[in-house]
Amino acid sequence: MERERAVDRLESLVDRVAGEPMPVPVREVWAFGDIALGLDPVERLDVYLTKDVIMGGDSDAAAEFEAEYGVKGVGTTVDAEWVEAHPDRVRTSDNGYAAPEKCLAAELVGASGRRGASGSEGHGPSGDRAKPDDDEPIHLEVCNAGFEDNVRQRLKGALARDAYGEVLDPRGVCLWVDGVRDDEAFDRLREASLAMPTLPAALGMLGADEDAATEAADVLKRQRAEQEGASVRGDMV
Repeated sequence: MERERAVDRLESLVDRVAGEPMPVPVREVWAFGDIALGLDPVERLDVYLTKDVIMGGDSDAAAEFEAEYGVKGVGTTVDAEWVEAHPDRVRTSDNGYAAPEKCLAAELVGASGRRGASGSEGHGPSGDRAKPDDDEPIHLEVCNAGFEDNVRQRLKGALARDAYGEVLDPRGVCLWVDGVRDDEAFDRLREASLAMPTLPAALGMLGADEDAATEAADVLKRQRAEQEGASVRGDMV
């Protein structure tokens, strides 16, 4: 998508996170990758969401929803009021628990036109998709840790296991944190005025040696070339 349109998309996403009920509390919104580099067009729009846990929880709602739909974790893993308002946007993990990252993707990326367990639009949860059913080239990373902390944790794990596909591109910009929007960050994205290093150089600054940084960058480039449409990844640190 064109860079201007990509920044508009980020603004609408941040506005929704800031002003509408979400399946889980969101503490931070970051943009990283192509959009932070100032590329035009942007092949994929990469967004990082830092989620908080639901404090206290609603065990009664969890029991009721599990009895009715067979989905666990409503009221504890995802917000019960949000589920009551949007049962068609509930997504589950393989173990039958409501998946916060998938629910966020269903809410923020292509949430319309979904079919629930009952087979009719707008009713019941669905666990049959690992990613949102939308052609929009957008990727959501969802984690309980902040962007910068998770970048370091993912790189550390990837280097230890030679699992370079787990690396998270560290070239990001914070757009919204704890209810405060950074208008200057949006302006700089529109102007493409953020100075960013190459990906190998950025990984090298975080401790990767030259060979590992270059290989990791190549792996991420191949992964991105294979991606189509909208996608989501959940992570726990």
